[in-house]
Amino acid sequence: MNFFKNFFASFLGSITALILIISLGFFLLAGIASVSTFDKNILQAEISSNSVLNLDLDKDVYDNVPITQEFEEILGVSPEIIKFLDLINAIESAGNNKDIKGINLKSQSPKMGWSQSLTIRKSLQKFKDKGKFIYSYGDFFSQKGYYLASVSDSIFLNPMGNIELRGLGAEVLYYKQLQEKYGFKMEVVRHGKYKSAVEPYLDDKMSEANRNQIKSLLNSIWEGIGDQIKSSRKISSENFNEVVDNLDATFPENAYGNNIIDGIVSKTQYKNKLKRVLGIKSNEKLNNVSYLKIKNNSNFKKGTRNQIAIIYAQGPIIYGEGNESNIGQELFSKTIRKIKNSQRIKAVVLRIDSPGGVALTSEIIWDELIELKKEKPIVVSMGNVAASGGYYLSTVADKVFANDFTITGSIGVFAMVPNISELSKRIGINAEQVETNKNSIFYTPFEKPTQKFRSDVKKNIENVYEMFKKRVSDGRNISMDKVEALAQGRVWSGGQALKNGLANEEGDIKDAINAAAELADLGNDFNVTSYPKIEPEINDILSVLIPFNSSVSEFLKLSDLDPVIKSISDKEKKPIIFTSQPFNIDIR
Repeated sequence: MNFFKNFFASFLGSITALILIISLGFFLLAGIASVSTFDKNILQAEISSNSVLNLDLDKDVYDNVPITQEFEEILGVSPEIIKFLDLINAIESAGNNKDIKGINLKSQSPKMGWSQSLTIRKSLQKFKDKGKFIYSYGDFFSQKGYYLASVSDSIFLNPMGNIELRGLGAEVLYYKQLQEKYGFKMEVVRHGKYKSAVEPYLDDKMSEANRNQIKSLLNSIWEGIGDQIKSSRKISSENFNEVVDNLDATFPENAYGNNIIDGIVSKTQYKNKLKRVLGIKSNEKLNNVSYLKIKNNSNFKKGTRNQIAIIYAQGPIIYGEGNESNIGQELFSKTIRKIKNSQRIKAVVLRIDSPGGVALTSEIIWDELIELKKEKPIVVSMGNVAASGGYYLSTVADKVFANDFTITGSIGVFAMVPNISELSKRIGINAEQVETNKNSIFYTPFEKPTQKFRSDVKKNIENVYEMFKKRVSDGRNISMDKVEALAQGRVWSGGQALKNGLANEEGDIKDAINAAAELADLGNDFNVTSYPKIEPEINDILSVLIPFNSSVSEFLKLSDLDPVIKSISDKEKKPIIFTSQPFNIDIR
């Protein structure tokens, strides 16, 4: 009986697997064919005269998008994710197209960082400078959404809508009392007056040093935001500050009365305004151009072999493989070596959007970049965040580009390990150790750390900190004394970094690409290629094909438990030294 049970179970399993493989092959072929046909049709489609570009910025915008994104879009199982450089290029292409007269901008609640927002707003301004118009409409506007919309010639709001215009704020949570109450704590060793990533574990309130650096950062960014809004909307500083302090933009009538918007209208009324500015009658149809049509009108130069490689260093820095959302030494070292050996790649742009992470990984990647720099120029483009370990990577560059809203610096080091000695006593756990030598165990979370442990970790941190400062001093050509004054874990806005020498060029990723071309003496004879190249794994494809199958999804996630199980059973408990952003900066 068991034989037949096992036979039929095996038979059904094989049939199911076969069907899955056939389905997978079908979907993959259909996806590839769809992508090919899709792009071809878009490229062949002509743009009608007197058209308007519909630009929806309420999408997820990433410097680099997941490898499965196009496949997910074709199958309709994922919202559209916009690649940042594609967006900038699309706005530039629209500006150069004689048939596109203006932009219909939607920016109610953009999902992007402040640095990206600044670059996009500048691109929109360049579009306007070519004698074209931008109109914006929103049912509401977040603060970032209004900042982008403020570049428009005219802004219109739904009668039931509101605008968020209140200044910037940041909130930090503190856990000292929680740790004392429950007996679970993080043992911390740090270096740097401003290295406050670990401050929430050491105190129950914000230090003055941390408060001052956050205040300085927020003021620097808000000054830039406010200046641009006031200039575009022709509002005095006094009136603008009054609107912000009193939250007057919340109410449509007040927003209109203070020149924050140009009208309170319905969506239908807004469309008629668009038609009037284009000289179209109200009963005629708008010639709308989609973002995808513009995006796929490629600037690819046929016949040229020269390439500039963009390496996207995006996400936390970890020790391990790495992918589109994590910077690991294995993937990035292979990528850098491949670029170094390529005859076609003449220069490199390192696009950094990272708060930092494991110090060892930053050093390993830095070393690979130094070898690459011996062969090809490297230009850094800082994104939303290029802090601590992210800044460490930037020190290799020939030129470093940042804009005013970038968050950078944070030159400091810390180490942190969990300790449950108090908790274990309370719940009746007693750990006993047997050693062959005095420091065989060195550290266990079940006992309070020894002075030897603290002093050794402190010494390692000091070494990393001195190395970090030397990398900055050599890379940016500034004295060690000046580096120390700028370091100690303090964060800076991009505007501040440009003034104090941590960055040396104001600009965005396009400026960095042009600088790389100039350093490699390429002129305009080059194409751009993106790295790292990540091939999708079967789990990635299956998760796209079977998003509705919770049992399969849960099965695929089982491997995620592996690191957790290993960390619990790991007997060595070595502290990891971090060069990481000093706090989770959520600017709202």
